[in-house]
Amino acid sequence: MATFVLVPGACHGGWCYERIDDQLRRHGHRAHALTLTGFGDHARPMSGTVNLDTHIQDVVDVLTAESLEDVVLVGHSYGGMVITGAADRVPERVDSLVYLDAFVPADGDSVWTLTSEPEHEWYLSAGETGYAVPPLPFFDPRATAHPLASLVQRIRLTGDLGRFRRREYAYATLWDGPSPFAPTYERLREDPSWTVHPLEGRHNLMRDVPDDLLKILLDVAPPGPGH
Repeated sequence: MATFVLVPGACHGGWCYERIDDQLRRHGHRAHALTLTGFGDHARPMSGTVNLDTHIQDVVDVLTAESLEDVVLVGHSYGGMVITGAADRVPERVDSLVYLDAFVPADGDSVWTLTSEPEHEWYLSAGETGYAVPPLPFFDPRATAHPLASLVQRIRLTGDLGRFRRREYAYATLWDGPSPFAPTYERLREDPSWTVHPLEGRHNLMRDVPDDLLKILLDVAPPGPGH
């Protein structure tokens, strides 16, 4: 039995993994689909205090409070920033990392520095408070505003991802226009320490190709005792 912790992208909650976490449980694994601070049941009046560190700590708190070990961290889109930071803080609890059309930052990167137009235009459309970026029209109807501070804060890392057993990247090939993740895909596909999966789906891979993602996750699951 493996343990998966699933982290959503911008504006989304743990519900975006509902087709995946149910199947993982059917295969006998544990799955924790997280909703980060500021969304869904964790919503509160948005302020500039909700940032990337807040969301990294959300994941760290689950890993430590639940005494989870040998965890496979899965992050979609913005969630790649979060799982990278959480793995760096508690590497002893993490087995592998899976990025779903997601950011894979180095020390000092932010979502802002890893993107350009038109993403910057979206980030600058923060609402009347100046703190929250509205969901895009093609997002799930349940999506809510995302804290701007989490998109501009630089991540601070003390180690590299090479210390984890598996590093997987699923890349969505069906963007309407250039994918902001194309540079990451091109870089990682040339790195033998990564396994890269180009998938025929749009950015919301969990909705478009759940069966393909399930195969990737089941393959990444840590081997049981005696294997």
